[in-house]
Amino acid sequence: MEIKAADVKALRDVTGAGMMECKHALVECNGDAEAAAKLLKEKGLAAVEKRADRSTSEGRIFIKMNDSKAAIVELTCETDFVAKNADFLAVGESIVNEVLAKGYTDVNDALSNMLLDLATKIRENMKIRRLQLVDIPSGAFASSYIHSDGKTGVVTVFSCEPAANDAVKQFAYDCCLHVAAFAPPFIKREDVSEAYMAEQKEIFTAQTADLNKPDNVKAGIVQGKLSKHLAEICFMDQMFVKDDKVSVAKKLEQTAKENNVQLKLLTVVNFQLGA
Repeated sequence: MEIKAADVKALRDVTGAGMMECKHALVECNGDAEAAAKLLKEKGLAAVEKRADRSTSEGRIFIKMNDSKAAIVELTCETDFVAKNADFLAVGESIVNEVLAKGYTDVNDALSNMLLDLATKIRENMKIRRLQLVDIPSGAFASSYIHSDGKTGVVTVFSCEPAANDAVKQFAYDCCLHVAAFAPPFIKREDVSEAYMAEQKEIFTAQTADLNKPDNVKAGIVQGKLSKHLAEICFMDQMFVKDDKVSVAKKLEQTAKENNVQLKLLTVVNFQLGA
């Protein structure tokens, strides 16, 4: 039977498959557009399954917030070209909106199926690598930042009494910028494990072993190195990204005092693609 060009184009618009694929599917299905679309989808699913083991090192971070929750999602794909694709960005927004609306805390079939339709259309391996739903308690507020390349996303949550003004909100946003730029592995010193500290102490002790100094002096040098190292890896001890003369903790104190509020950091979430 004759397959009209308009029918091929209509099928392509629906499925995203190539023109020749659409024509062959219509021929195979005797011009039945619905059956041809189903056939193309099945072929797309088969292609996705073949690609399941392929590396998904590209992708984007998506964030959505309301007054009580913040959702952050990492979607991965094979190529940077697809990561910038409008359909990929749109499905990412739909997924993060669904996570926020439904309160999902784990990847599930409903969310995965939202991505599967696009994967079958584009025929590239895609995954919801991880997601997190963050609580914003009463009396608290959140700020977020996604880097221009979409590969880093940060959410910070602060309690503030009375309610945060524009200056306090700007500080919270700047904290997001700081975390995105420096990716501190710990928030405060209390978060650092004893095992990690013991390992670092052993390293610094070995570095001072050959110094021609008394043991008490060597011990002081080791403690100094440990303190400096903590200031480098702990967010609250790092020099603030917008004012490198004060630590983040000190800047928080200054911001609270200048704006006459009680301000406390509650949560930091940092999603870096593939990390």
